[in-house]
Amino acid sequence: MRIKNPSVLLIIGLTVAAANFSANASTPTDQAFIGVVPVSATGSSEDDSTSENLALPLVLGGVVLAADSKPPADLWERIRNGFAMPQLNSIEVRNSENFYASRPEYINRIAERSRRYLFHIVEEVELRGMPTEIALLPIIESAFNPIAYSRSHAAGIWQFIPATGKRYGLQQNWWQDDRRDIVAATSAALDYLQNLHRIFGDWELALASYNWGEGAVGRSLTKNRIVGLPTDFSSISKPFETRHYVPKLIAMRNIISNPTAFGIVLEPIPNQPYFDKVATTQHIDVKLAASLADISLAEFNALNPAHNRPVINVNGSRSLLLPTDKVATFIANLENHGKPLVSWQAYQAKSGETAERISTRHEISVSRLREVNGIARHGKITLGQILLVPINGGGIGTDISAIRNMPAVPQINTNDSAYTVKKGDTLSSIALRHGVSVVQIQSWNSHTKRLAIGQKLALKQTIPRKTILAKTPLKKPTSSAKSNSVILADAKNYKR
Repeated sequence: MRIKNPSVLLIIGLTVAAANFSANASTPTDQAFIGVVPVSATGSSEDDSTSENLALPLVLGGVVLAADSKPPADLWERIRNGFAMPQLNSIEVRNSENFYASRPEYINRIAERSRRYLFHIVEEVELRGMPTEIALLPIIESAFNPIAYSRSHAAGIWQFIPATGKRYGLQQNWWQDDRRDIVAATSAALDYLQNLHRIFGDWELALASYNWGEGAVGRSLTKNRIVGLPTDFSSISKPFETRHYVPKLIAMRNIISNPTAFGIVLEPIPNQPYFDKVATTQHIDVKLAASLADISLAEFNALNPAHNRPVINVNGSRSLLLPTDKVATFIANLENHGKPLVSWQAYQAKSGETAERISTRHEISVSRLREVNGIARHGKITLGQILLVPINGGGIGTDISAIRNMPAVPQINTNDSAYTVKKGDTLSSIALRHGVSVVQIQSWNSHTKRLAIGQKLALKQTIPRKTILAKTPLKKPTSSAKSNSVILADAKNYKR
C-alpha cells in the first residue's frame, strides 16, 4: 500500500478514534448541493504537493501483508484473513457444523442476502480492530434478514430489543425503526460489543452477554468465582440458547474458513462497496425513490428497511442507501423529476368517521389504509386520529411533517393486572379475551407454555395514545426538483 502524504498513516485493523463532523455543516440549507462520497471513503489530506510516496505495511485483522500486496478480490478471503477468535472444541460446535453443512441451500441464501451488507460491516469491524468473526454475527442473529423480528421483539440484522436499541441511539417511532437501519444498527451493535468486551476482556463472554445480557453473565461469573471455578465461557452456567450461541458463530467461522471441507460452495463476493449513502432534506415516496434510482422496490427496501411507511419523513435530514452504480442515476433523475416527491398527506379523522368511509373518500382500500397506518383489523378510528392518506383522493389534508414522531406502537401506556387461570382456559382463549397475543402473555410470564388451574398470569392493559399534530406551520412540498438538496455523506461520520 502506498501513502502519498507521510503525515497520514492509515493502518487498517487498528481501532480508529476520530471526531465526527457533518458533511454539509458549511452548506446553506437553501442551496442545492450534490456530491458523491463513497461509504468506504476514509478521507485524504488537503495538500499533498510536497509529499513523497511512502510504503507502509497493510494490516488486515492483525495479519501484516507485504507493502506491495493487493487486497483480496473476494470478500470471504478478506474475512478469513481477520479471524482471530480461539478455537472452541465442543460438542455444540460439532453439532452446529453438522447442522449448517447439511443445509447448503440455506447457507447459500444467507450468503446471497449478505452481499448487500457484508462489505460495510467488515469495513467497520476492521476499523475498530475487532476479529472478523464479529462480521458473521448477523448470520446467527437474523440470517441477514433485514426485517427479522423475534418473539422478544428484537429487530433487524443485529436483533436489537427495543430497550437496548434506545440505549444505543436507535430511534423507534411511527415513521422508522433504526434497529433495522443497516448503517445505524451496525454502528450501534459494534459499539455495544466493544463495550461488552471492555467489561469482560473476552470475546466469547462479550458475545454471550450480547445474547443473554451483561448482568446475567456477570452474575454467572460471580458464582463461579465464589466457589473457585473457572470463569471462561465454557465453564459458566448459562441457558440453552446462550450455550449454543457462541458455538454457532464458531461453527460458521470454521465453515467459511474451509467451505470445501464441509461440502459448501461459497460464491465469491466482490471486496468493494455495495452501496453509497445519500442524504436528502425532502420527504419522498419509497416507490418514487426506488424508481428514480432505477432499482426494484424490493432492492430499495432491502437497503432501507427501517422505514415503516410508504413515504419517508425526512424530519430535517434522512439518509438513503443506494447501490453504488445507481447513485448517479438517482441524482440525475431527481434533478429532472419536476413533480412532487410525495403522494401522501396527513388527515385528521372527524367525528363518526370509519375506516370504510375514509378509505372511500381518499380512494384507498380499507386493508391498505389499515396497513399504511398500522391499524389492527378490528381496530377503531377515533376522533382526531391522524392518518396517512393519498393526496390524489378527496378531502384536504396537511403536509406529513405535521405528524409528530409517535411511538412505533400506538398502544404504549400499560397497566398491570393479574388473571387467575380457570378450568378450560388456554393461552389462546385468554389472549383473545384480553385483546393481546399469546406471545405477549408468554413474554410477561417467563415464557410459560403450560397452564394450571389457579395459576396467576400477569396481563398488561394498553391505553391507546392519540396522534397529535405539530403546532408550528409547515411549508407545503415544492414541485420543483431543483430545490431538492441531495448530499452524499461518509458513512463513518454517520451517527445517531
